[in-house]
Amino acid sequence: METKIVSAKEGIEEGARIIKEDGLVVFPTETVYGLGANALSEEAVKKIFTAKGRPQDNPLIVHISSIEQVKDLAVDIPDAFYMLADKYMPGPLTVILKKSDKVPYVVTAGGETVGIRMPKNVYTRELISKSFPLAAPSANKSKHISPTTAQHVFEDLQGELELILDDGPCMVGIESTVLDLTCDTPTILRPGAVTAEMLSEDLGEVLQNGKVIKIAKAPGMKYTHYAPKVPCVMSASAEKSVEEYDIKEKEGLNPVIVTRDIFRDVIKERNIISLGITAEDYTRNIYSALHEAEKKYGYIIVEKLTGAGIEASVMNRVEKACGGKEV
Repeated sequence: METKIVSAKEGIEEGARIIKEDGLVVFPTETVYGLGANALSEEAVKKIFTAKGRPQDNPLIVHISSIEQVKDLAVDIPDAFYMLADKYMPGPLTVILKKSDKVPYVVTAGGETVGIRMPKNVYTRELISKSFPLAAPSANKSKHISPTTAQHVFEDLQGELELILDDGPCMVGIESTVLDLTCDTPTILRPGAVTAEMLSEDLGEVLQNGKVIKIAKAPGMKYTHYAPKVPCVMSASAEKSVEEYDIKEKEGLNPVIVTRDIFRDVIKERNIISLGITAEDYTRNIYSALHEAEKKYGYIIVEKLTGAGIEASVMNRVEKACGGKEV
């Protein structure tokens, strides 16, 4: 199958046709690129798992173009959902609700809940409005680095689908926050740009929950994710990064340090990929940096952030990418 990249603005009609024919389309969002299929078609959704090599016990998020669509996808919708939707949708927040009978179990990994999100990208919302709500994970091979450009997708999934809609780099750069509203206390299952601190202002008590469960309610809970194809470790300081770099260079591994510009004076002439300056820059650029690093280098050393909020969210991804290894 030939895979082509077209402008998201120009490709909406073709994308809608493919979705209506139970095909796969890659679409842009503010978080990462998604691999989408008609969420109401079991046969279409199964193609996502085949294309990605994704385990079928890992659920998918359903992407919508309007809040009205939620009524077809979920039941017993709490008032808190509408309050959060008014503030954060469209945006990088996925909310777990009780699923309706219209949502196939292949979407929810056999569970009775479904994750729902409205992406910010206007072309993606138009695609959905002209076709169906889209079940979609990130548009990469399972366990690999998530894609923040159309080219990242093409390198991973060419030949697995017809169409990639390109709208440039993703502006947030990590997957959405996943918030479970089916618990007694609203519980964050996956951190993201909408942080626990932000949600607690709206909901009062919010719990962080990273435990592994038998039937996962959200993607990114059961398996290693976001991993480069070469060894990757975290470092708590520029000095430790330099020490590790020099060791691995002597071993012939061609290392690189992935960090913010503030540490350039310490790292000096060693290989470096810049993540910018702020924590927001770091979050936006981390996946692109890991994609670049795995192509050019044999060992990756990533700066570790230690703060709360967005820093904690992006470190959730980096820790998984590194398998928890730190120097």
